[in-house]
Amino acid sequence: MEIDKKIIIKLIQALEDLKKSVKGIDVESKENALDEEIDLSDKIIVKSPIVGTAYLAAEPGGKKFVEVGKKIKKGDTVMIIEAMKTMNHVPSTSNGVVKEICVDDGQPVEFDQKIVILE
Repeated sequence: MEIDKKIIIKLIQALEDLKKSVKGIDVESKENALDEEIDLSDKIIVKSPIVGTAYLAAEPGGKKFVEVGKKIKKGDTVMIIEAMKTMNHVPSTSNGVVKEICVDDGQPVEFDQKIVILE
């Protein structure tokens, strides 16, 4: 496989520009601060089983499946993820209380992305 030198040069320039744009920002300390803010050791994380678009209610303007502070049971639908025009209900993996909803209505989600945190 032959690599075009022009592409390599453009990539190096882009990386140099990125270095200049984040100069003076301590990236590692910000990541550590985020980890300290949210202690997930005693939390249950519900992750997206597929790639698609997340919907928090069955229809626009409808009642949301879950709200922060709501008790839910294992198997309860926490949201719908649309993939290839198919609406897939995402069940809770455990009993618990909803502590955080990590996605917005209509937001694209990736496979294995954190979507809800339970306690």
